[in-house]
Amino acid sequence: MAEKGSGRAPSKGKSKPANENASAKTAESAVSDTGAAPSGLADPAEFSRHMGEIAARSNKILTEFIARQQETGGGGQFGISDPLNITNAFVEMTSRMMSDPTRLWQAQIGLWQGYMSLWQATASKMLGSEPEDAVTPEAGDRRFKDSAWDENVVFDYIKQSYLMTARWMQHTVEDVDGLDEKTRRKVDFYTKQFADAMAPSNFLMTNPEVLRATIESGGENLVKGLENLLSDLERGHGELQISMTDQDAFEVGGNVATTPGKVVFQNDLMQLIQYAPTTEEVMRRPLVLVPPWINKFYILDLRAKNSLIKWAVDQGITVFVVSWVNPDEKLAKKTFEDYMLEGPLAALDAIEKATGQKEINAIGYCIGGTLMAATLSYMASKGDDRIKSITFFTTMVDFAEAGDLSVFIDEEQLAALEDRMNKSGYLDGKEMATTFNMLRANDLIWSFVVNNYLMGKEPFPFDLLYWNSDSTRMPAAMHSFYLRKMYQENKLVQPGALTLAGVPIDLSQNKLPTFILSTKEDHIAPWKSTYAATQIYSGTTRFCLAGSGHIAGVINPPSDKPKYGYWTCTGKNPKDPEKWLDGAKFNEGSWWPEWKKWLDRSAGGTVPARVPGDGDLKVIEDAPGSYVKMRALEPNPSSK
Repeated sequence: MAEKGSGRAPSKGKSKPANENASAKTAESAVSDTGAAPSGLADPAEFSRHMGEIAARSNKILTEFIARQQETGGGGQFGISDPLNITNAFVEMTSRMMSDPTRLWQAQIGLWQGYMSLWQATASKMLGSEPEDAVTPEAGDRRFKDSAWDENVVFDYIKQSYLMTARWMQHTVEDVDGLDEKTRRKVDFYTKQFADAMAPSNFLMTNPEVLRATIESGGENLVKGLENLLSDLERGHGELQISMTDQDAFEVGGNVATTPGKVVFQNDLMQLIQYAPTTEEVMRRPLVLVPPWINKFYILDLRAKNSLIKWAVDQGITVFVVSWVNPDEKLAKKTFEDYMLEGPLAALDAIEKATGQKEINAIGYCIGGTLMAATLSYMASKGDDRIKSITFFTTMVDFAEAGDLSVFIDEEQLAALEDRMNKSGYLDGKEMATTFNMLRANDLIWSFVVNNYLMGKEPFPFDLLYWNSDSTRMPAAMHSFYLRKMYQENKLVQPGALTLAGVPIDLSQNKLPTFILSTKEDHIAPWKSTYAATQIYSGTTRFCLAGSGHIAGVINPPSDKPKYGYWTCTGKNPKDPEKWLDGAKFNEGSWWPEWKKWLDRSAGGTVPARVPGDGDLKVIEDAPGSYVKMRALEPNPSSK
């Protein structure tokens, strides 16, 4: 269910289903094509009432924001705050750039030559010719999907001049010599952020679709968009929290996370869910899934048709899932070590009591996989061999090439982050969500700015985006350790460099059958970085590369209409990931059955199906449990 008191202004009706919105777009297109007159201007009295309400709400938000800034001393040195440490990077880049004025002048000449070609092409189009475009959007760029960007000469010119300038900016900063790799990556990243923000699609007067809607509605879209903007500011108490979906359309345990099961164990950090069987016999060895605690586990159980959990249960597997708590300040001192002891290790003990089985197969997803890699080393040192096979989903253990996320990891940013976490006891969920959204700003930020604030529409009800908005907090001690020891210092991959619960960690102690799934377009755990684990583990390692990204590549169920496909390769894994890909075979469809065939070798035979609560652990509550239902603004039940 949606958070109470979210601040979203009541809409004039529920968000339209996708097909109704498609119909609306078709009707809009028909009006444009036939030259029908736009609707009249909004009623003056109604318009005045709207604007009065908006002015009052704006004043309230501004007053509260200023008061908070005064209380916290916001603004930093010279009244300017730079928590992302961007200024130093761009100062260094500018200094290096100015030391080679010839290269800068050549770049300027190249840009002007491009403009000249574009002006000539535009003039030819105005005279009826059809010259080739000087520059075109990249495949998948949905900002310019409206037909006017191609058919209208003015908007076509705006589009091409923007693309030309944006690419010139990015290529210019990429070509600066003398920058260290971290500074170069930061400059590249924030240059792209700036270029994306300046796209003509993000502004009223340069977006043909918005202009058309404004004319046809008499400006009603802008009034409604301003209301949406204020509602999002109110919900964030003065900080913009963009609504990505209709929060009222979903309920955890109602229409998402609905696979039947029971919570059979819990502690401060997690609840353990055992899912109800759907087959008469099951694998003797249960399967425990350790998801990331940066997000909630039900990405693996959104709907019946794409639920990995339900699919695994239907394959005759006794499935357990760790459902992490959404921590508050009372859990501030929980460490990475605590997550190991109270997470997978506590789950193994509980599963043995619930099923009578000591031998277990395991999955770790993202940071849950990073934790499992460390846990396996800990267990090996202790002579604990309960886990018989391990699967990793999009998991990094070698952080040498951490991709765009490394932009947020330097001493200045970590110190500022730790200062904030030490005051609250945790990292606020919205900060992590903002970081991930910036990695795909056009899709996860600017598309909603256009839809919600310029077009004045309510966001579509979309379960994936509901999950994406259901953010989680990070305990201060754990998150600081994770960012410093892994992202910044890359200690996990160094044998003995980290110690957990008194045991030096050496990932090469993993001698289990290992299945590593990575995704080709992953912006959180780049596949070449995750591939590095194939050179670390000592057991037989199977590497599988799925299409798409961090989420869609994993949640790709068997279907009559296959989506992304996957790559597999027999034989040893070469050191170079590109060499692996060159020798790999592409397979259509879902990787799930491929993984199931691999897992069958570690099934340990079959036994009669196990019902939650029939063992030595009694049922606490129905799945998905209470921990996963805790929103980021609510206290968690474990610390009451």
